[in-house]
Amino acid sequence: MKYKLVVEGTAYRLVALKDFEGVLSGDLGGLVDGGHNLSHEGNCWISGKAKVFGEAKVSEEAWVYGEAEVSGEAKIFGDAKVFGKAEVFGKAEVFGEARVYGKARVFGKARVFGEAKVFGEAKVFGEARVSEKAEVFGEAEVSGKAKVFGKAEIF
Repeated sequence: MKYKLVVEGTAYRLVALKDFEGVLSGDLGGLVDGGHNLSHEGNCWISGKAKVFGEAKVSEEAWVYGEAEVSGEAKIFGDAKVFGKAEVFGKAEVFGEARVYGKARVFGKARVFGEAKVFGEAKVFGEARVSEKAEVFGEAEVSGKAKVFGKAEIF
């Protein structure tokens, strides 16, 4: 066990039980609905004011921090990072070395992976895919079954 849950209002606050990857035993983490939201395996963590609710899951080496929110059935895994005031929800997936930050939103069945970045106030939704080293930022929207990859920049 790498953490325990402490009741805080209607949610649970994470409390680290051991040291790992920049987290010290006793450090407070973010808020979750329950133990199903964060894996005990790997160095994944939820910190700061971040919230992970519903059936959403953070696993492997992924981190959710800042004021980010992950909910629904979303999955954050690999070495992915979701931070700032970003939101990932629905059945969206963020994985690999992908980054979602700022006020970006990834939702629906969208997938962001590889070394892709979604930031600013950008939205990726529907069944859209953003991969490789692509960047979606500003007020850009990628939706439907669109695929953005390579070194593309959408803004």
